[in-house]
Amino acid sequence: MKIALLGNPGVGKSLIFNQLTGLGVEVNRYPGSSVALETGNVCFRKDRIEVVDLPGIYSLDGNSEEETLVRSFLEEGGADAIIGVLDASKLERNLYLFTQVAEFSPRMIVVVNMADLAEREGLVLDTSALTRRLGVPVLLTAASEGRNIDRILPLALSSAMVPDLSVPYDHHIEAALRSLEKTLGTTRPKNLLALQGTGDDPLLLGAAEGIAREIEQRHMMSVRQIIATNRHNFSREIAETVISNRDGKKSFDLDSVLTRVFPGVPILCAILFLLLLSVFVIGSSMEEMIVQAFASGIIDPFNVAGFSPFIQKIGFSVLVAIEAGLGIAFPFVFTFYIGLSLLEDTGYMTRAAFLADRAMHRLGLHGEAIIPMVIGFGCTVPAVMSLRILKTRREQTIAAFLITMVPCSARTVVIAGIVAAFVGLAWAFSIYLLILVLIVLTAVILSRITPGEQFGMIVEMAPLRRPQGRLVLKKSWLRIKEFLFIAMPLLIITSIGLGLFQYFGLIDAFQELVAPVTVTLLGLPGYASTAILFGIFRKELAFETLAVLAGTANLGSVMSSVQLYTFAIVSVLFVPCISTIAVLYKQLGARIAILTSVYSVILGLLIGAIINLLIK
Repeated sequence: MKIALLGNPGVGKSLIFNQLTGLGVEVNRYPGSSVALETGNVCFRKDRIEVVDLPGIYSLDGNSEEETLVRSFLEEGGADAIIGVLDASKLERNLYLFTQVAEFSPRMIVVVNMADLAEREGLVLDTSALTRRLGVPVLLTAASEGRNIDRILPLALSSAMVPDLSVPYDHHIEAALRSLEKTLGTTRPKNLLALQGTGDDPLLLGAAEGIAREIEQRHMMSVRQIIATNRHNFSREIAETVISNRDGKKSFDLDSVLTRVFPGVPILCAILFLLLLSVFVIGSSMEEMIVQAFASGIIDPFNVAGFSPFIQKIGFSVLVAIEAGLGIAFPFVFTFYIGLSLLEDTGYMTRAAFLADRAMHRLGLHGEAIIPMVIGFGCTVPAVMSLRILKTRREQTIAAFLITMVPCSARTVVIAGIVAAFVGLAWAFSIYLLILVLIVLTAVILSRITPGEQFGMIVEMAPLRRPQGRLVLKKSWLRIKEFLFIAMPLLIITSIGLGLFQYFGLIDAFQELVAPVTVTLLGLPGYASTAILFGIFRKELAFETLAVLAGTANLGSVMSSVQLYTFAIVSVLFVPCISTIAVLYKQLGARIAILTSVYSVILGLLIGAIINLLIK
């Protein structure tokens, strides 16, 4: 049995999904689409239930990938039951999407979430009245508190039904729908879409275009506007009959502080600074403890065990890789994801977008672009995937270049593990400042040479919430799993390969070939070139490979402060990892993927050479 969650962005749909499915979540592409869907399995009364988290959308009328995917999902009957998730505090707007979903006649129930927020705002929802109006079972929940979450699956499995609901459209629209259905035999949902110019049936679109033209001449407004107005009026009428207000104590409006230029912008800067500082401080402390314990407890005994040179080299490569992954990368990555999850769960990210709008406009973008850029601090791959929220090709192109320069968690491992640990905390922050300057300069240039039109921003403010520690840790764990189960095996395999290359002398040949760049131009030891090259697979591999080739995790004992600083700069700016390049290719095409890669290589080598020239 398959159940799908469907609703607007920000209604708590993904939180409900995580609470229903736990940690057994998979992310897969929907067939024929680049949109990723999260799916999870639940065992309920000895039956296996597959739960799908559909992308959050506001309407089914558009042509975005997300809207097209959800439409196709409904048309194909992709689930045995739909769980429509609504926000209790924004019921009227959420009902707009529900009226469209109901026209596809799926079996469904409605979960009205965020009951806690509605209660704080003094709103009272009559669930019985809403059940009668919608014709499906309605359940009131508060996912942040876990309230009634355990009742969702039993209700969906036992009581899901086809909504008994019909939007009273303008009589000209109704006549057009009957005419198309009678002459072409097409369904009501397809006819509604065709009247608005959406669909893939040329015959239907041609017939609907002529009828739509006549309706628009009569009403002096587009068919899309007429249909939207009818749906909005119907949604408002339902909301007004099922929601009442009671007197409640008016709470302090925190948004009056967070969304003002002052003190909102300083608060934003302070939050980002504290996030990075916590990653450096906590990560460095964890790194020191893990590395020391691993070295004294495992590596040192292995080195004196007296194995043959070949076994010694392979075994040492494996152990150093494990030490580098668990002791160097894991503390920084995990700490960052906890901080990012806290920001997401509080709802602060949309405030950051609002505050950044004016500054981002000067870079050729709008405030919403700050969201993929902040996501980029965690991982560049989902940041590039989130470029879909930017509506124009121009904005996506500019943002793609900038995101590939943002220090992701893997690059933070390089900065924190090398510069903060062996050079100094102030020097580590100077790298972020330098990258910020380069991002601004790059954006200013691109905003002037990239063709296309710039648009404004409309973004919904997510409600401010108190984050739940258990959910923050769960979300952080889901993100760190990629490192543990993908990056660690790759690191071990890479380390073994490097050990073999060293044993047979192949590393020396490569390093001699690129020595004019590595040694002469950048002032780095020869083996640093191999480490930088392996950073293409995953950025933290540059650091970890450097530790493997240097033969120690205490890099300060084998490289000078200037060399460590230069290596970190070049590694951070150098070509994006392979996963990022692949996603760029899929999202924006080969041209943009190649251009961003070439630009980052040139920029990394240029800045590294300048630093080497100025500081040495």
